Amino acid sequence: MRRVFGLALILVLLSPPAMAATPPGDQPLPGYTINNPPLPPAQVGGQPSRVLQGVHEHAAYTIEVPPNWNGRLAMWAHGYRGASTVLTVDPPGYGLRQKLLDQGFAWAASSYYANTYDVEAGVRGTHALARHFHKLVGKPKDTFIAGVSMGGHVIGRSLEQFPGFYQGALPLCGVLGDHELFDFFLDYNLTAQAISGIRAWPAPADYLSAVVPRIQAELGLTGTPNERGAQFAAVVTHRSGGPRPGAAQAFAFWKDFLFGVAADASGDDLSANPGQLATNAVTRYEPNAPVDVNREVQRVLPENLKARLTPRLTEVPAIAGRPTAPVLSLHDLGDLFVPFSMEQIYKRDVQRNGRGHLLAQRAIRAVNHCEFSPNEVGRAWDDLVTWADTGRRPAADVVDDPAVVAAPNYGCQFTDPTAYTAPNTTRRLFPAC
Repeated sequence: MRRVFGLALILVLLSPPAMAATPPGDQPLPGYTINNPPLPPAQVGGQPSRVLQGVHEHAAYTIEVPPNWNGRLAMWAHGYRGASTVLTVDPPGYGLRQKLLDQGFAWAASSYYANTYDVEAGVRGTHALARHFHKLVGKPKDTFIAGVSMGGHVIGRSLEQFPGFYQGALPLCGVLGDHELFDFFLDYNLTAQAISGIRAWPAPADYLSAVVPRIQAELGLTGTPNERGAQFAAVVTHRSGGPRPGAAQAFAFWKDFLFGVAADASGDDLSANPGQLATNAVTRYEPNAPVDVNREVQRVLPENLKARLTPRLTEVPAIAGRPTAPVLSLHDLGDLFVPFSMEQIYKRDVQRNGRGHLLAQRAIRAVNHCEFSPNEVGRAWDDLVTWADTGRRPAADVVDDPAVVAAPNYGCQFTDPTAYTAPNTTRRLFPAC
């Protein structure tokens, strides 16, 4: 259920204090340092690009302008940086940097003014840099936004925070389901505990060293899962997007890592501990046998109910599903760090708001997080720009029909066949299309 709390809970919500915008500054915030080494200019048609780097509103930035700028700008939103106190800037990935320049686009990327899971810093920092670009280079005739992982959360909220500012969006492996990502992490651990019969929530200090090995042994997760382990894997599949190609391989790939997510978060700060938003209060799990998991599972309410329900821009904000520009997304079918269900959640929200015509989604047959080929991303970028220019929605996958998603060839339409034999790929965990 998309917003699991009804009017009764909303009525008890006290209004949080207003979130003040970060004041201007040409230095990082206290506790942070910047590492933004000079970026060598790219060659565009035999001529060097123009690179500008600096600090704006406490965030480092890089801007690159081709010699024959077409007046268009692409903003790049980076992903999760962890608890590092060093602010860094990424150029657009997957070959997009050169592609943008070759097409005449300028691009700009911010470090954001803070790390951890601080989407507010990403939303404000990216928008502030786009406005700063007006002063440094010139006002673009239109501005697009692309990004990865947490950057997808930044994109989804940016389209609603600054309606009409961006003309198109390309979220890659994005957290478009906002708070429900953290519900999924909670689900993973609580259902493993319920099915194994070993309760340990909140996770104790020795969770990974002492508790998780017992859970894994009870479920047979160190080898071939037993009957209860198979139920747990099926619950994870259901909660991460439903039966689909590569689901079993994805579970095997991610099963140990997802126990560690519960042990990583700590403290009262929302961006450092976004799990305080998570809940499974009314979640129904499938399959519900041999263990009656819906009866046995521990039910958890959000520790921070105000942050869960507020419509304000916070470090971990809600995305309402009201895009104001075309959105073309890519998502790996087997990604369980940011699961495919994020796309399904966003699709339901967008459709509920009558904006389905602004959304096109594509599934890629890979298991790792944000594993895309330059061909997949480049094709999506080209299709997004054409969509913004012509109004013609590009081809896309159906993400919300279980029968379609479960088909053996699902995801083949937009998966790059040349990436199947690439080194270090997880593509070969799927049968070739």
